[in-house]
Amino acid sequence: MFASVADPAASRIPIAVPRSTLGTVAAVRVATWNVNSLKQRLPRLLPWLDERRPDVVCLQETKLADDQFEKLLGDELATRGYASAPHGEAAWNGVAILSRVGLDDVVKGIAGAPGFPNPEARAVAATCGGIRIHSVYVPNGREPDSDHYRYKLAWLASLREAVAAGPEDAIVCGDMNIAPTDEDVFDPTAYIGHTHVTAPEREALSELEGLGLHDVVREHWPDRRIFTYWDYRAGMFHQDLGMRIDLVLASGPVAARVKAAWVDRKARKGKGPSDHAPVMVDLDEAPDGDIGPVVPPPSAPVTKRGFKKLPQS
Repeated sequence: MFASVADPAASRIPIAVPRSTLGTVAAVRVATWNVNSLKQRLPRLLPWLDERRPDVVCLQETKLADDQFEKLLGDELATRGYASAPHGEAAWNGVAILSRVGLDDVVKGIAGAPGFPNPEARAVAATCGGIRIHSVYVPNGREPDSDHYRYKLAWLASLREAVAAGPEDAIVCGDMNIAPTDEDVFDPTAYIGHTHVTAPEREALSELEGLGLHDVVREHWPDRRIFTYWDYRAGMFHQDLGMRIDLVLASGPVAARVKAAWVDRKARKGKGPSDHAPVMVDLDEAPDGDIGPVVPPPSAPVTKRGFKKLPQS
């Protein structure tokens, strides 16, 4: 599926932690979470790490420069056994990978990817437990046919090239800012004329999946109502008026190992949450069992027609 090519433009950063043994580590829990400001979400993140105990965590929208990431989280992560690979910028964007199953061959950014106008901190990759992990925060697109929309499509094309150049065991996960189908939004008519659902965006996502990647949550729960993002406005979360834009895409050998795939809805509740919930994938073993697509179960489905003013995630 994947061919090996040089990657001269991306930044390869050595990580000062013991390198993992080559090969695949079994029984890995992988999570991806757009935290919408790591500094704001720290009181939520640390207890969540202790409760869910993921082995690999992909974070997006950290909004922290790398030195500030280390200052804020370095000691806390070390005591929990995580090495980290942040790629951030102050106040905007930012991604990271946390791992306690090895963190090798870290690459910050994507070779040849466009900027807006300069390169942004939207992708970081590393090999964790024998799997090439990509944590991505896809550009929003803002308005169809805008400069930012065209930037989004070009950026996705560069991501596809980077993933195609990697090893066969791979996961691409994060905030894709694309709902794959109309079933992944609470009401398709509410999104007419907006980004996240247009045909070119969905085609770009399909081309990425065309490398042999599987949308493991949807494949695991093909007929269920599943969202990962709910706007902060009153009632959107509690009425389950959301979108599924946070995805875990796994290559065939990795997808075959999935024992559970679910959205941790509990992390979206309570005081000071992100507007996104973590997406969890258990490989080889499911510590909590195959517990359903959204945990705890969502509210009863609600259809609200004519909902025209939509948030930008």
